[in-house]
Amino acid sequence: MNNSKQGPLVHIVKRGALPRWRAWGIRLIAIVAALIVCAIVTMTVTGEDPIAVYATMIDGAFGSERKVWNLAQSTAMLLGVSLAVTPAFRMRFWNIGGEGQVLAGCLAAAACMICLADKLPNGLLIAVTAVASIAAGAIWAGIPAFFKAKWNTNETLFTLMMNYVATQLVAFFVIVWEVPKGAGKIGIINQTSQIGWLPTIGGNKYLLNIIVILVLTVGLYIYLNYSKHGYELTVVGESERTARYVGIKVDRVIIRTMLLSGAICGVVGFLLVSGTDHTVTTTIAGGRGFTAVMISWLAKFNPVFMILASLLLAFLEKGAGAISTSFGLNHSFADILTGIILFFIIGCEFFISYKLSFRKTAKKEAE
Repeated sequence: MNNSKQGPLVHIVKRGALPRWRAWGIRLIAIVAALIVCAIVTMTVTGEDPIAVYATMIDGAFGSERKVWNLAQSTAMLLGVSLAVTPAFRMRFWNIGGEGQVLAGCLAAAACMICLADKLPNGLLIAVTAVASIAAGAIWAGIPAFFKAKWNTNETLFTLMMNYVATQLVAFFVIVWEVPKGAGKIGIINQTSQIGWLPTIGGNKYLLNIIVILVLTVGLYIYLNYSKHGYELTVVGESERTARYVGIKVDRVIIRTMLLSGAICGVVGFLLVSGTDHTVTTTIAGGRGFTAVMISWLAKFNPVFMILASLLLAFLEKGAGAISTSFGLNHSFADILTGIILFFIIGCEFFISYKLSFRKTAKKEAE
């Protein structure tokens, strides 16, 4: 038989559902392979002992009680934004605006703490701040949702541009509220009175944040998997035509889901300003809105698996900073190691969903 008529030697075939243990086995192999490649790169480029580098990464994340709490806080905030974008992603609405929605929540929290500090008692101020942050995040997400529902605008570009608008709004108000004038930053808000600050639990300022995010995780899992609204947004994501055929109001689902996404981002903004940082800057979101996209995708839009994905990303961030400091390496090298690990982890998902099928040889076909 002429080879030109036999088709390609290798083609990609979609797998059926793999047993969970095999899928996680592939992921484990990918992590081991990534560590081996990182070790080779480390020895080749820097001459450092890769085992010492890995030990430093672990120490940088888990080396003391303070480091563990910092890791838990970073994980919680990443997880919070990942939870926020997940309902929209399940609906196939590509919300890339998590960063701007968090900033909107942060700005609303800071405004309440600055403008209402001497007008409301502390408990009421905290409640007002929380409501304002949630509303600000929801509105910031609701604007592109409204345009998508009414005029089918491109949600990816719209939500992305809203990030830049939010950043410039924060930059403007930082100058308005800067202390002292000309400093270019606000500083700690209500540092002396601590009005508007969330209370600590057991003397730890991170614990309340972590508890709130864990509650949100459980709540969103139930919402997505066991509620009517969760079912509707999943149907819309699979096929808008089918959703309309069975009587689901698609426009309403789009707006409602994005309001939820923005509201959760608003909660994260509130926790950042009132709970831990007590200030607002253009970088307070720390790129979490973009990292959350990867976390949500890695976890297959499952809020429970997002805990593990968020922990991994937070660990890599803390570990990268530790090796940069301990070995005097450029932070870019630490980012290279992080990138290699993520490349393998993300790449292994291909082998979980697909397999390579090789064309049979002419001899085998004859047999």
